[in-house]
Amino acid sequence: MQIDYIEFSSPKIEDTKTFFADAFGWSFNDYGPEYQELADAGISGGIAAGPLAPPLVILKTDDLEAAFAKVSAAGARITREIYAFPGGRRFEFLEPGGSAMAVWSET
Repeated sequence: MQIDYIEFSSPKIEDTKTFFADAFGWSFNDYGPEYQELADAGISGGIAAGPLAPPLVILKTDDLEAAFAKVSAAGARITREIYAFPGGRRFEFLEPGGSAMAVWSET
């Protein structure tokens, strides 16, 4: 698996969006008041409306169930079981050192 996406959270999504645009020149695909996708940041990513949290590093796989089993067996603490979202499915976890991560697939 490889890093595919990074997701920021923000309780002030419009302020974060404005900052990223002004400071870094990034633009966005608007998915409504709850989500803004980064359009040209050098890596795929987005900003989700919600409580402030560290950025979420998201890996991509073709076999989500196998990735879930492997991550679980390696000692991760699953924080969100597999769920569907527009565009695919994913699960979220904390690696043993505490970093929040996720794995997603298109199917």
